Amino acid sequence: MNHSHLPAKVIREILTQLEGFLIDLDGTTYLGDDLIPGALMFVEILQKLGKPHLFLTNNSSESAHTYVEKLRRLGIDAQDGSVLTSGDATAMHLADAGYTKLFVLGTPSFENELKEFGFILTSERPDCVVLGFDKTLNYQKLAIATDLIRRKIPFVATHPDKVCPTEDGFIPDCGAITALLAAATDVDPLVIGKPKPQMVQMALKRLNLDSRKIAIIGDRLYTDIRMGLDAGLVTVLVLSGETTPEMLLSEIEMRPLIVVERLGTLCGYLLNLY
Repeated sequence: MNHSHLPAKVIREILTQLEGFLIDLDGTTYLGDDLIPGALMFVEILQKLGKPHLFLTNNSSESAHTYVEKLRRLGIDAQDGSVLTSGDATAMHLADAGYTKLFVLGTPSFENELKEFGFILTSERPDCVVLGFDKTLNYQKLAIATDLIRRKIPFVATHPDKVCPTEDGFIPDCGAITALLAAATDVDPLVIGKPKPQMVQMALKRLNLDSRKIAIIGDRLYTDIRMGLDAGLVTVLVLSGETTPEMLLSEIEMRPLIVVERLGTLCGYLLNLY
């Protein structure tokens, strides 16, 4: 179903003239371990049409390679380099900032990813407190982080997402943990992932395409759509994740150009069926 104010003919013309697509994962491509209906067909159509695409995720709980493997298990022909995570972007920022020692609130996978970048993980005089989507979060981590941040240690968060959609409902994400720490310290972190420009800059560089020829497809207004609007991308909102039609009706600033039920809805536009 087309929830946009645009007629089907216009949507078809916009999508078919694009040269590349940035596609969100959680809530857009899959929920938990289940592909959202039509997602596989959409990716296969892009491959058939020769349109480059890159999967983006603010979920920093796993490495990019782990997401590639998951997509393969779900039947999508993903390759190394076809997924860009907020963890990747955060690690690059931390390296550029000259940090070497980090106190990390994150999953073992995120910790290992940072170690592979050469960082030392410690609670003893770290250069920075780094918050990711930590499914292993405990009170001890929160207490240490609160003390360090209150002692003026720089505070960085991988992404602002408040909840993560799963097949069983929504669970607290990095943004919710950020709110807790901000309340305890009166300090807001530097946020790296969507909608911040670092993510879209890295994505455009990887695709080697102009922003005016790319669409971003996602389920969140304040990350996917916000980043797309700021970067001049074609913005496509799917209603298969966090955003509901009711939320969209009350939104004034972050208005996507195209709104559809799910990723698979776009297949008909690319195949000239609507």
